[in-house]
Amino acid sequence: MPGPEKNYLLSALPAAEMKRLQLDLELVDMRLGEVVYESGRPLDHVYFPTSCIVSLLYVLENGSSAEIAVVGNDGVVGVSIFMGGESTPSRAVVQSKGQAYRLPARMVMKEFTRGGAMQHLMLRYTQSLLTQMSQTAVCNRHHSVDQQLCRWLLLTIDRLPDAEITTTQELISSMLGVRREGVTEAAGKLQKAGVISYRRGHIKVLDRPRLEGMSCECYEVVRRETERLLPAHAEA
Repeated sequence: MPGPEKNYLLSALPAAEMKRLQLDLELVDMRLGEVVYESGRPLDHVYFPTSCIVSLLYVLENGSSAEIAVVGNDGVVGVSIFMGGESTPSRAVVQSKGQAYRLPARMVMKEFTRGGAMQHLMLRYTQSLLTQMSQTAVCNRHHSVDQQLCRWLLLTIDRLPDAEITTTQELISSMLGVRREGVTEAAGKLQKAGVISYRRGHIKVLDRPRLEGMSCECYEVVRRETERLLPAHAEA
């Protein structure tokens, strides 16, 4: 069973702060495709992924969607809780199954308002998340589906315990905001080149250096900013 230390933010908290949170921390299974929170609805908990990936999506009135960020063992789902809002216009969906620790929103706010390490870490993480969101918007506008898929794969495996992702083409197409056929074609090129293997909802990265070479500069921008703001992430 993964411990809280498998999440970088929780692992970076001092022992005294972790002790205050320990009794309320709950390990939960995160199922593929599960909606963690809906647009406009109050958030009751925040989630600290250990082995899952949660995608933050913006959903339009016609039902189409596009990913604005991914959250894994580097961060937390539910930043609007401590940023002064009780809800958010985005939707959070599990894009790769696994586990996470969750805390009641009231406990997070109580610790955050103490002004200690949690507040510091949460604010720095939020800045890295904003960088990822803005870079994703630029990438979706200016780069090819092939490059977007490479960026998405790299960001995802950086936030997982290993280089294997459990997801579906439907979810990926929803994340990237493109047709499923575009994802199929882009993934097929990567598989033919020996960069990934793909079968029955499992994607495994076989050649990371080549994947990085085939991605756009957007991945590197996000990676550098994450390492600058979250040293624990860089050292892990």
